[in-house]
Amino acid sequence: MTVREKATTTMSTKGQVILPKYIRDRRHWNAGTRLIVEDTEQGVLLKTAPLFPATAHEDVAGMLRRNGPPISLEEMDAAVTAEAKKHARD
Repeated sequence: MTVREKATTTMSTKGQVILPKYIRDRRHWNAGTRLIVEDTEQGVLLKTAPLFPATAHEDVAGMLRRNGPPISLEEMDAAVTAEAKKHARD
C-alpha cells in the first residue's frame, strides 16, 4: 500500500485501534512503543513519546558531585576514550 492510499481500521469495545502494518513498519513502532495522542482539529495525531522527560540544564546541573578541582574537557575526553578502549578489548 502506498503512503497516499488510506487504510481503515476498527475500534474495539475497549477503545483499541490496530495500526496497519505498513505504518508500524515505516515508523519502526514495535509492540510496547509509547505514543503521544493529540486531538487536533484535523483529527487524532499520534507521535512517538520521548524516552525521557524533557529537562532543562538548571534541573540537572551539579547533580554529580566531585571532590577536587574541576576536570577539563580534554581530560574527560581522554578518560572516555581510555574506558572505551578497555571495553573494546573485553
